[in-house]
Amino acid sequence: MVVGGGTAGHVLPALPVIGAMQRQGVEVSFIGTHSGLEQNLLDGSDVTFYAISAGKLRRYVSWDNFFDLFRIVWGVVQAYFLIGKIRPAVVFSKGGFVSFPVAFAAWLRRVPVVAHESDITPGLANRLLLPFIRSLCVSFPETNIRHTNVKVIHTGTPVRQDIVQGQAERGLQLLGLDKAKPLLIVTGGSLGAQALNAAVRRALPQLLERFYVLHVCGSGKQESITQPGYLQREYVTHGWGDMLAAAEVVVSRAGANALFEWLTIRKRNLLVPLPGNTSRGDQIENAAYAQAAGYSVVIRQEALDTAALLEGLETLMNEAARFDVALQRFEVPDATAAIVNELNRVVAKPRN
Repeated sequence: MVVGGGTAGHVLPALPVIGAMQRQGVEVSFIGTHSGLEQNLLDGSDVTFYAISAGKLRRYVSWDNFFDLFRIVWGVVQAYFLIGKIRPAVVFSKGGFVSFPVAFAAWLRRVPVVAHESDITPGLANRLLLPFIRSLCVSFPETNIRHTNVKVIHTGTPVRQDIVQGQAERGLQLLGLDKAKPLLIVTGGSLGAQALNAAVRRALPQLLERFYVLHVCGSGKQESITQPGYLQREYVTHGWGDMLAAAEVVVSRAGANALFEWLTIRKRNLLVPLPGNTSRGDQIENAAYAQAAGYSVVIRQEALDTAALLEGLETLMNEAARFDVALQRFEVPDATAAIVNELNRVVAKPRN
């Protein structure tokens, strides 16, 4: 049984693990939310999908926290009966607040749980899960999990084969572009990033002097801009790996899954992390790690303007050799194999 949801980052890295388990002859089910996002991302996978109630615990005082406590309790009840019905051998939790009810219910049912943490520091959902899981897989060896006896394993993050095996020529063909200018890809993730979108559109005249621009702006965030060399997409499902292969530079948020993808395919990148007042600060920490290692240029959102964006891109282009050498040093483990091995291990070694 796999659980995860809320954003694409809590689903897409699970897909290679699901595929590997199915090739071993394992039947896989997936628990997500009622939003439809997870089910849509699983489209085409031979996976039985179930939706349960999920509540979010906020880091500020809100009446929503009171109502979400009831949603969490109801989610635990739903997950408890689902696990009793399906009787999974193991649960793999990829994160998001839907993961807590499932992992807790699995613990009550004495079903082992293996969780995965993408960020440099663990999120609230995974911190709450620590008493109820057998092991925690992490993306980066620098991830520090304090005050726990849970086994921590550096596995990396599973990256889909279509991203790893992308072909630049095919990507340019899909976009209808030539090689007259380098391709710049801007992406704010599955939900988009309004501040990043606005900054890129303000800088378009200067950007288009040097680049073709593929702007993946998020659902409902396209604007009626028609300029030669500027392509907008709400979200890319087909050919994303090929488009990334064709890109010279990527501009994105600093979500851990996206960052791990850029590092895996050795792609020069400019990161604009979510500010601390709208998140727990995980993207700021991810970006600081990438910048210190020489993998990325980082611009704080409050400093993001046309001049800063153009300067950051100029650095990536003019100092390409320095960034390429650093990116080549990044060790890419076989994350899918490592996670599958851990899932098999906990099944073979039941808790006393």
